[in-house]
Amino acid sequence: MVVTELGVAEAIDKARALQRAGVDAVCSGRPREGLKLLHRGMSVLDSVDPDDEPTRWEWSSARIRLTNSLVALGTETGGEVAAGLVELDEVRSLLDGIGDPKLRAELSGAIDHNYGLMLMAVGRNEEGIAYFDASIEHKEFVLASTPDPVPLLGPFLGTMITRGLAYTRLGDVGRAREDLARAMDIAEKYELRQQAADARRPLGSLELRIGNVPVALRLYGESEKIYRALDVEIHPLLRLEQGKALLAAGLAEEAAGHLDDVLLVMHEQTSITRDLADVELYRASAALMSDDLELARSYAASARRRMLRWGCQTCVANATIVGLRADVQEALRTNVIPPALTSRALRAANAMPMPRLADQAALARMLAVRVELRKGKRKRAAELLERIPRPGRLTSVDYRMLRRLCRAELAVAEGDKSRALAEIRAGLTELDRVRDRMGGIELVSGTALHGRELADLAVKIVLERADAARLFGWTERTRAQSYRYEPVVAADPELAERVGEVRGLDQAIHQAQHDGHPTAALRSKHAERLREAHRLGWHTGRWGRPRPVARLAEVAGELGERALVSFASSGDDLVAMVVVGGRCELVRLGSAERAAESARMLNVDLDALAPDRLPAPLVRSVLASARKQAERLDSQLIRPLEALLGDRGLVVVPTGPLFAVPWGVLPALRSRPIVVAPSATAWLGAERSAMPRARKVVLVRGPGLVGTRGELDKLAPHYRSAHTLAGADATVSSVLRALDGAKLAHIAAHGAHEPENALFSRLELADGALFAHEMAGLAQPPAQVVFAACELALNRIRPGDEVLGFASALLASGSRTVIAPLSRVGDEAAAAAMDDYHRGLAEGAGPATALADTIAVDPFRRPFVCLGAG
Repeated sequence: MVVTELGVAEAIDKARALQRAGVDAVCSGRPREGLKLLHRGMSVLDSVDPDDEPTRWEWSSARIRLTNSLVALGTETGGEVAAGLVELDEVRSLLDGIGDPKLRAELSGAIDHNYGLMLMAVGRNEEGIAYFDASIEHKEFVLASTPDPVPLLGPFLGTMITRGLAYTRLGDVGRAREDLARAMDIAEKYELRQQAADARRPLGSLELRIGNVPVALRLYGESEKIYRALDVEIHPLLRLEQGKALLAAGLAEEAAGHLDDVLLVMHEQTSITRDLADVELYRASAALMSDDLELARSYAASARRRMLRWGCQTCVANATIVGLRADVQEALRTNVIPPALTSRALRAANAMPMPRLADQAALARMLAVRVELRKGKRKRAAELLERIPRPGRLTSVDYRMLRRLCRAELAVAEGDKSRALAEIRAGLTELDRVRDRMGGIELVSGTALHGRELADLAVKIVLERADAARLFGWTERTRAQSYRYEPVVAADPELAERVGEVRGLDQAIHQAQHDGHPTAALRSKHAERLREAHRLGWHTGRWGRPRPVARLAEVAGELGERALVSFASSGDDLVAMVVVGGRCELVRLGSAERAAESARMLNVDLDALAPDRLPAPLVRSVLASARKQAERLDSQLIRPLEALLGDRGLVVVPTGPLFAVPWGVLPALRSRPIVVAPSATAWLGAERSAMPRARKVVLVRGPGLVGTRGELDKLAPHYRSAHTLAGADATVSSVLRALDGAKLAHIAAHGAHEPENALFSRLELADGALFAHEMAGLAQPPAQVVFAACELALNRIRPGDEVLGFASALLASGSRTVIAPLSRVGDEAAAAAMDDYHRGLAEGAGPATALADTIAVDPFRRPFVCLGAG
């Protein structure tokens, strides 16, 4: 039915209003409501038939806008991209009937943008860029013919940012940076803060693509900060990008937690199935890196199903690779090889379009190479490996390490272990270049995950040769690399501000508890601010140039009359390299798993013994169990070395779970000076570091300790000029000022290890938490730090024996020696132990000797260790 002109105008106005309301609903997280409103708008338009040219322009314009919105929303919610492209092609024909050049250009720009966006969604980035080019040209025409261009800049910047992202995906770094930097400059010039934040996210993705993980994290952090200031909801894609950056740094567990949060949000926003597939894919990668193969398969399969609906070949290929890697990893670990695994990998490789998916096809073939080598098909593996291209400038570190691993494993299969070691050495050198570009210690240490299998293979090869000196060199090359970097003082005002907020919220929570008020909202804000501080810590770089790995001759020369015992394992084989008298000897020590279990059980017993006043029967029972585990460790780890060690003082370099051993409780090591270090390189650096000229001694007592009220008074005679801070005087700022440049700092305060980020392990002081990164950030950290009442020697052990914790952060930052308990210790026991320890120091003993005498008095209630240099 044809209606009057007034009726047509009313219908067009109503359709426009419905289109705006639909878009607003979608942007507010109500996609279903938005979809209904857009369809109603289209029905209203379909009910009228404009009969003159000006009205037809208006009707066509409204129809184009509605179609654009419907196609964009339909694609977001899993609609067929091909169908969306057809709809846009159909509506494009309406442009010819619009006589106003400016309106036609505006609508053309919107259509071309959406067209390019859908092509990008299915991996056709080059084709998409051609449409973005056209969209930008149309939008520039509109801007040039508009007196006030600011209201129209948003869509223009959106297209430029998207084109920059497409260039990033194609590896065209120059053009990507040009688009993104220009978009950010324009946004900042016109004070369009949200668009400036929008541009930072793809710019971060570009930095991530070229390996600048800390810069990427900084850009994401800046973007997040702007959104928060504008009270704009943070898009899950920003969280996804942060998770991807953490994966690139090898921080699989941190990335997993991050991505789980994103998944939770996205499952509530059921419209974003395309982005949900991306998050699932990276969550699968995090699970794979953490060896949770079943979870990796599950997420990879779900992501692949969603990607297939989209028709994005790149995304489907990536999900296929993750699933394949999980299957190959399980097959190699169990040595149960499914007959069709190789052919499955090769079918996947051959199905990937070239050259666009060359890297994915190569990864699938590399997985086939590893399977064929395990099956003993050396010739077939070599043929497949010949087809693997050399990595390009932007090739991921993961690809590089897997290629080196395949080449090394082939060399082993061909009996050329020297060539295998050369491949491993080259791979680890490439990994060093990646590590050198990291910022915070967490990122530096996390990269070891990418080289884990290379390092394990090197140890296995050298261990088979029973060459102790060579094994020593390789273990130093592959372990605890984060301790090789020279510390650099670099204050971060934003991080300091965020930490200050955390401390203030700590106090507010305590006050609310005291007054009987609710604390849920305060705790939620505290957790949010602490997460923000963690993220800032990831890219706050405090590490300078790398130091060289210690050579055996250097270590032997520095030891003098002492001995160094460096433990290593390959599979379940545990060995010790004993450096003594200028030579290095290899001793095999049996099952690594058995030693790890004894260490774990000993710590459980020591924790149980910690409380100051336990019933005597319980003490006897737990003490008997602790002695049993200590004897087991002693007989496995120390007695086989007695002929080499004699009664020398020791430097111990543990591996994995052995970092949890309080060595002074083992019978053969009672009263023996022992220093524990993450690597011989770290020990040598600490041993050779200069002592501060100042003789300042700082004594600190935090709140809530039962047995230490008189502890500092007992220490006072040993340090008559000590700077003592206790009670309300022991605030974070006053303690930090006192610690800077101190020769010795004794801190009796409760504390906690932070497993997510070692630099946020904390000590409780009068006005809140003092974090490890604040002590590590001092211009001159204390030469010796003694933690009397907390388990801050506790470490988190990452691949490559990367040891992270409060104590290790201090050592990496320049402190020479840290004395701390490995497990819980009672307040009264700690106070008595510290009185004995400082008496020993005052009488002229070195830290390791004074601590050995201290522990010997009551070993199982004084589980302290001397870390660094003794």
